[in-house]
Amino acid sequence: MTTYAADDIRSKLAAAAPARTVDPSTPIKNSQWIEFLSRDPSETAPNGSRTWLARASNLVIAYTDAKAGDVFARTGQPDEYAVLLYSDSAPVTVTAGEATESIAEEAFVVVPPGDSEVRVDADGVLIRLFSTVASDLTSAALNADAFAEPDLRAAPLVPWPDPVGGFRLRVYRLVDTPIAEGRFGRIFRTTNMMVNFLAEESAPRPVKKLSPHHHDDFEQISLAVKGRFVHHIRYPWGPDSTQWREDEHREIATPSICVIPPPTVHTTQGIGEHQQLIDIFGPPRVDFSASGWVLNADDYPAP
Repeated sequence: MTTYAADDIRSKLAAAAPARTVDPSTPIKNSQWIEFLSRDPSETAPNGSRTWLARASNLVIAYTDAKAGDVFARTGQPDEYAVLLYSDSAPVTVTAGEATESIAEEAFVVVPPGDSEVRVDADGVLIRLFSTVASDLTSAALNADAFAEPDLRAAPLVPWPDPVGGFRLRVYRLVDTPIAEGRFGRIFRTTNMMVNFLAEESAPRPVKKLSPHHHDDFEQISLAVKGRFVHHIRYPWGPDSTQWREDEHREIATPSICVIPPPTVHTTQGIGEHQQLIDIFGPPRVDFSASGWVLNADDYPAP
């Protein structure tokens, strides 16, 4: 079921074939709802930065209420990770190998495998995004128990081709890629994830302009960084009626994530006076990649 309005640019997406065939009796995972600030932090840094870790099938989010001077290091990181900077993010200095970049504006930062560190240069929010290859983070996630058994409906984490010119520190500043007509959000990808910085909305979403749709085999992580939202989720009926579930219509505050499992029908409704979502997928989406919307596609080729 996909009910994009005719004027929704996503109505023109070509359907992508599922990565694998799933028996219709395969159980559907529960959605995950995590309001970070209402939970005890996963860890606290020397200057008082508090970090919450939460996971999905293939990705781990580290959300930090960061304090100036704290340093977040990764030693022997097995694959790329990303730093997501939006308008309320702390300015940071990122070092990987011999490369160092200071970033004080909205940006998508790709950090290569190996040793690296992110230094917080002023108080603010720090958001890092890892794949589940980083097993030390998956085990510390607030919702680790929810993924003790894998989601058999979710596409597996298979890395896409290596970046052109090899792995290195890359910074994509959003000021260089403003929201533009004919393109959905601002989409970037790495070898193992895709991130869409959606526009800030200055009013509630019109109740007659929602967009219920489903994904056959990939999870969506909706990261709410500003405002208030209601996530609407409908679980399809399978042959086993004992697994049928009621629809979910739940409000969630920010900062938060909602992990939306496949193949649920879902849409998200901003209900605050000002809000912003960042949508996250792992592995990258084939349909978005084929659309020409990926802003760093020249650096990160599709399979």
